[in-house]
Amino acid sequence: MAGADTLTFSDDNFETEVLKSPTPVLVDFWADWCMPCKALGPTIDELATEYAGRVKVGKMDTESNRETPVKFNIQAIPTVLIFKGGQVVQKFVGLTSKKDFQAALSSVS
Repeated sequence: MAGADTLTFSDDNFETEVLKSPTPVLVDFWADWCMPCKALGPTIDELATEYAGRVKVGKMDTESNRETPVKFNIQAIPTVLIFKGGQVVQKFVGLTSKKDFQAALSSVS
């Protein structure tokens, strides 16, 4: 489901890939059964390509990875968190426009 530039985050690599990343990171919390998540997928893939080298963009399957979504209080999906310096700097819940993501990413990248 992920594009060529879209990373896959997991409970195992989250600390290294997201929290300790020297660049900002956008994480899409999703599940395969979630129709709004599937609708958001192409937008996330486009952002991954557009921001390659400046922002890490990836997805975390909440069905396969239970620890991280609980840690970050993910109660609905899709939820997108933007991290900078290991901290959440922006949170989006539900379908969000590409323009809104671009504005948020421009302020952190």
